[in-house]
Amino acid sequence: MGLKWFDTSKVDAFSASLVKLFADRFPASEFSTPGKRQEERFRKLHALMVSEVLRFRRENRLNIYLKARLANKVKWSMKEAGYPGAFIDELAFELAALTAQRDS
Repeated sequence: MGLKWFDTSKVDAFSASLVKLFADRFPASEFSTPGKRQEERFRKLHALMVSEVLRFRRENRLNIYLKARLANKVKWSMKEAGYPGAFIDELAFELAALTAQRDS
């Protein structure tokens, strides 16, 4: 198993980049503003985030510890950025599910 199993540097950097991507394109202050424009922006951002997570998963071998670390780091960073709790929980769950799925 070795110490590499616990090396979180890539996961930590990736989680920070995901949160920055989200915060830059959809700030927490705009989250509660309803409208079609916000919905479309969110859909595009969500699709981009999913593709980034899948790319990261393909390029990096993630063990169960790293998968949990990724979801947890994103969750707490989003909470610190001021996003709603229910949204954060759903996002963290989706990240965990995306990293857990098997390659086809």
